[in-house]
Amino acid sequence: MGIARALVTEPAVLLADEPTGQLDSETGAQIMELIARLAHERGTAAVVATHDAALLARADRVLELHDGRLKPAASVPAAG
Repeated sequence: MGIARALVTEPAVLLADEPTGQLDSETGAQIMELIARLAHERGTAAVVATHDAALLARADRVLELHDGRLKPAASVPAAG
């Protein structure tokens, strides 16, 4: 329901904090597909905070927050 509310106004930027954190793997994959599709089809910028390796692996760009500073991720874990 929260994702639907966030998307109804067709925002330019979607902010998602751990969108797959409490989901089973199938539902998490559906959410990842939705976010990716929105980003690519609508041109929506998706800013996602996550520890989910599968979501990280799908990202166009991955940054790490380290000691309060954003920096490019040293490596992106493989999904699976």
